[in-house]
Amino acid sequence: MIKELKEFLFKANVLDLAVAVVMGTAFNAIVTSFVNDVITPLFLTPSLKAAGVAKIADLSWNGVAYGSFLSAVINFLIVGTTLFFIVKAANAAASLTKKEETEKATEDAAPTQEELLAEIRDLLKEK
Repeated sequence: MIKELKEFLFKANVLDLAVAVVMGTAFNAIVTSFVNDVITPLFLTPSLKAAGVAKIADLSWNGVAYGSFLSAVINFLIVGTTLFFIVKAANAAASLTKKEETEKATEDAAPTQEELLAEIRDLLKEK
């Protein structure tokens, strides 16, 4: 049972997933700081002052604290947009690699001039 657990834990997929979770958590901290420390003061300060609050988390309407939700939505939009561009760049890089491999395979598969001439000679001999 311990051997099976060890095999499961050290599979590449599990390790990749663990690294992705840790990186995602760190990225979330960066985005949260970006929203709280950059976007809110630069872009939302006039709206917050008009609403009479100091922080976005303090926004509420009839007892419903929607400020934290609004902050989470902004975080989600930033993370989603960033991940979209990362995945798009990774797909572009992967397609370039596949294109290069395909070109190399076609070049390797293409017959040489001598082979073509030999085939023409053989066809002419048959006639």
